[in-house]
Amino acid sequence: MSLRARISTPEEHGSRGEDGHLVASYRAKLLEEIDLAEMSALAAAERRARLERVLGHIISREGPVLSTVERSQLIRRVVDEALGLGILEPLLEDASITEIMVNGPDAIFVERGGRVEQLPLRFVSADQLMQTIERIVSTVNRRVDESNPMVDARLPSGERVNVIIPPLSLTGPILTIRRFPRSFTLQELIGFGSLDEHMVYLLAGLVQAKFNIIVSGATGTGKTTLLNALSGLIPSHERIITIEDSAELQLQQTHVVRLESRPPNVEGKGQVTIRDLVRNSLRMRPDRIVVGEVRGGESLDMLQAMSTGHDGSLATVHANSAEDALTRLQTLASMSDVEVPFVALHDQINSAVDVIVQLTRFADGARRITEIALLDSHGGEPYRLATAARFEAQPMTPDGRVYGTFRHFPLPRRTADRLYMAGQPVPQAFGVARSADQLATREAR
Repeated sequence: MSLRARISTPEEHGSRGEDGHLVASYRAKLLEEIDLAEMSALAAAERRARLERVLGHIISREGPVLSTVERSQLIRRVVDEALGLGILEPLLEDASITEIMVNGPDAIFVERGGRVEQLPLRFVSADQLMQTIERIVSTVNRRVDESNPMVDARLPSGERVNVIIPPLSLTGPILTIRRFPRSFTLQELIGFGSLDEHMVYLLAGLVQAKFNIIVSGATGTGKTTLLNALSGLIPSHERIITIEDSAELQLQQTHVVRLESRPPNVEGKGQVTIRDLVRNSLRMRPDRIVVGEVRGGESLDMLQAMSTGHDGSLATVHANSAEDALTRLQTLASMSDVEVPFVALHDQINSAVDVIVQLTRFADGARRITEIALLDSHGGEPYRLATAARFEAQPMTPDGRVYGTFRHFPLPRRTADRLYMAGQPVPQAFGVARSADQLATREAR
């Protein structure tokens, strides 16, 4: 996108209030005073600093008379409108915000600490909101209009963006920005109450021993955060292939190959799916395959990879319980263009999946591992899950908090033997079941 397109003033559109007019007026004056050719050669930070200096001179010369704080706020707003995403810029810089939800020009909500709140902010008009949306999607060579009213995109800084506009939206242009916090270690997640020390030891052993792990949970439960933390336990000498819709994982190992799917272009061509990438990754000599989320026919390819030598793979899936995760994997695998009987898919899952880690977001916004379940069934047997750890929640307190206790259960002999052969100890808090009666097992559908 040209600099002029990014900084030029939109055609006058019903401003709401003096403040909106003031910002639009100074943006136009700023455009008149700068040398576009010279500005294009500057780095982003230097360009912003130059614009702030020029605008400061304009305000000093022409007024109005403002306090130091008001002057700084006006300069920030005008430059944000010119180069950035306007009133969204400060929100994107606020590390405490994990989600930005714009429900039309007059309603802006954010999520902080798992709780949603409305902010006293608004766009000047629906046209200004649309201009911001168009600026976002154009950075990834996408367009949004009545013929293409839904768009998924990603900001250069990594935030995931979803847009839906009229006529599909009846409340004006809708913009949702999912921000991803910095990566956390499992030890840091203990501090958040997501799990306890004993569960960390168990998960570390399972990853090191190359168990295939599925992280399950609903939207916003922290699946990607946990997947990133688990991936950090993979030995640095192994070759890791990550496959995602939107690149969110932040692995620190040296031998990491990151793959990202690609949506179709404006002409509807050029799409590369998660399934395409999973298939291609098998030709890249991976030691581990990490899939950000399985949601379609790629589940079959992932299951086949897990059961044919690519042990230690990790993936996430949308499901509300460990049992539901198995059912969903089976359903997703059936969506492949290869017709595989449900019975064969059942056998495949019993062969491929070793562990399901279930995440839940509670009413107070806390995200916790509510179960670590080990798949202890074989072949054509009904799915049989053995609970290794479980969070038992207490009723919500008057101050709106949810507390509870992590409980630990004996591991199946097969799991313990596999950990032993990989040189990984069984954490004392769990131990090994001496008989089937000691296992916290139940059959799933």
